[in-house]
Amino acid sequence: MASSKILLITGVSSGFGRALAQEALAAGHKVVGTVRSAQAKREFEALSETAAFGRVLDITDFDVIDEVVSDIEASVGPVDVLVNNAGYGHEGIMEESPLSEMRRQFDVNVFGAVAMMKAVLPFMRKRRRGHILNITSMGGHITMPGIAYYCGSKFALEGISESLGKEVKPFGIAVTAVAPGSFRTDWAGRSMTRTPRSISDYDAIFDPIRKAREEKSGKQLGDPVKAARAMLAVIASDHPPAHLLLGSDALQLVRNHLSAMEDEFRAWESLTVSTDG
Repeated sequence: MASSKILLITGVSSGFGRALAQEALAAGHKVVGTVRSAQAKREFEALSETAAFGRVLDITDFDVIDEVVSDIEASVGPVDVLVNNAGYGHEGIMEESPLSEMRRQFDVNVFGAVAMMKAVLPFMRKRRRGHILNITSMGGHITMPGIAYYCGSKFALEGISESLGKEVKPFGIAVTAVAPGSFRTDWAGRSMTRTPRSISDYDAIFDPIRKAREEKSGKQLGDPVKAARAMLAVIASDHPPAHLLLGSDALQLVRNHLSAMEDEFRAWESLTVSTDG
């Protein structure tokens, strides 16, 4: 077995968080998992009497995060790996979606993740080792109508991850942005917040996308257990990537997007370079 590590994973009650926690425990690691209720804490800790430690934490409760992480360091041990998994999807046409929905999306998906990183970094930096995994999305590389706030939050987390990775590399700390494609989690089901429709002009572009997503929910190509094993492989790597896509759909869609961008750059190249000098 590879050396045992202590993983701190946010949002371990379902989806990728639960799958990763279970696979990590099976591989002999200790897992501290954040949950939203005392009941969820009991259920998580039941996975292992000796290696599963639950913490009730809302990652938007920014004022208590430092205290929670300090307590974990003191009572469980040094956090080797932080996995920012807690997050949700917001679906809604931008013109229809109130700013309050955007603020909530960014509070959870971006500010919560950053607050967790800021809490573990002093400990990792002191030890000159550590690994942070931020679960982003292929929606942090590509976009589609109807999830502007979600894509915005994941593009932000991708950029923050890459920039932070350059800042902390000298201290032996790695940062990996993990961007899954479509997986059989409840992202498109229970976990998604949907803004009610109000402007019929958008029906033609958005209704087919919503219908397809609802029909595909639960039947996605990606297996969360295999995603968890892929993440454990990255954690075990001596030279982990700054960006990791998960799923053949993510690979195809992101490659197509990069290719289309290159085509557009080429088409407008003369205008682009005309501004020099």
